[in-house]
Amino acid sequence: MSSVSPELLDRFAAVIGEKHALRSEADLAPHLIENRGLYHGSSPLLLKPGSVEEVSSILKLATETGTAVVPQTGNTGLVGGQTPREGKSDIIISLERMNKVRDVDPVANVLVADGGAILADVQKAAEAYGRLFPLSLGSEGSCRIGGNLSTNAGGTAVLAYGNMRQLCLGLEVVLPTGEIWNGLRRLKKDNTGYDLRDLFIGAEGTLGIITGAVLKLFPQPLGKQVAFAGLNSVEDALAFFNLASSLCGTSLTGFELMPRFGVEITARNIEGVRDPLESAHPWYVLVDISTSDSAETAERMMTALLEQGFEAGLVQDATIASSVAQQQALWHMRESMSDAQKPEGGSIKHDVSVPVSAIPAFMHEAGGAVVAAMPGARICAFGHMGDGNIHYNISQPVGADKQAFLARWREMNHIVHGFVLAHGGSISAEHGIGQLKRDELASIRPPIEMELMRRIKHAFDPAGIMNPGKVVNVD
Repeated sequence: MSSVSPELLDRFAAVIGEKHALRSEADLAPHLIENRGLYHGSSPLLLKPGSVEEVSSILKLATETGTAVVPQTGNTGLVGGQTPREGKSDIIISLERMNKVRDVDPVANVLVADGGAILADVQKAAEAYGRLFPLSLGSEGSCRIGGNLSTNAGGTAVLAYGNMRQLCLGLEVVLPTGEIWNGLRRLKKDNTGYDLRDLFIGAEGTLGIITGAVLKLFPQPLGKQVAFAGLNSVEDALAFFNLASSLCGTSLTGFELMPRFGVEITARNIEGVRDPLESAHPWYVLVDISTSDSAETAERMMTALLEQGFEAGLVQDATIASSVAQQQALWHMRESMSDAQKPEGGSIKHDVSVPVSAIPAFMHEAGGAVVAAMPGARICAFGHMGDGNIHYNISQPVGADKQAFLARWREMNHIVHGFVLAHGGSISAEHGIGQLKRDELASIRPPIEMELMRRIKHAFDPAGIMNPGKVVNVD
């Protein structure tokens, strides 16, 4: 990539006006650092286009001049995919101003939104029409639809509704050349050639910029029950999940697994969170049931599930939320578990998935190997048991040096990911590849698979300007 001269920066700024072209250190600073502080980049310019046409003009100029660009929406990613490279002159393109919900069609159950629309605003827009957009994330108040699609976000409701790939019908994308692809189709069935939509979902901004999307909506559930249960083992949690799946079917919308250590530190470090049960248990699950007919159905279903869980010896203790506020409190505890690790010192994190049936074996094998390599390590392995996605986080031993602990990040990755791969799992379940896992991806995927990715990248981005250094290395 060529360096960016002041004259060229002026040309980029002229596309959208100086008001929306930020150059000061103070304005740029929040956009140069990844959420966990793992990556710090550099950039001479942040552009905030206000239309698809302005995005098109920016990318056309970038391709003509060989200028690297980095798309950025809410800047909530956790693998450095949205962070410009350090020591380079990548220009950041923020979709912050392109944040509208364009249309809601409750009959067809679809919503059309800008790529910069905030997830929580999309949820509210759907709710105003008596509909549900089910993607739910801890960052939903700041993350944006373009980023959600670019990372194929999952969240807590994948078990019932799928991830963003399943929640999207069509896209509007600006290609690196400045060409605009209007694929905002609202069809559930469309077998007319290659599905271009799926190429851009999960591509982390390396093939183009998603400026609009057609999203699926669902009827708002009329009944909802949330319960929190204590169990003796991960094996019991798996058996309880099988029971819940059989009894509740598609009404089972959440099944979250948490260890005792995770509950302890969340109650200790997050204001307003308390342990929901009177006695301690090695493992816990949060169960969410949503029904389309009535609250009574959801209540009967949850009561029957817990009764059968007790009778089978799987559930040792449980509580059912008796109000919406209590339901929200239980989910708040689960969603705060990542932040609860910060006061405990350094945390080495893994976003992995394994087949659901392999979760107990993976937990035992990885846990034993991690503690053997690092005595005193505190494992906080929690997540979406229903879809096999485990956030396998390791908190530093008490009293350990934080930097010395974090220096072993790659070593711990190698241990944990080794067991993930042995069980046919994935080293990235929902956070993406970005910079963090780019080289590891190349080392574990078959050469032909990586070559096909490079061919796709070159076909869409022959000048190599789109988010370079992320996902796949084409140098």
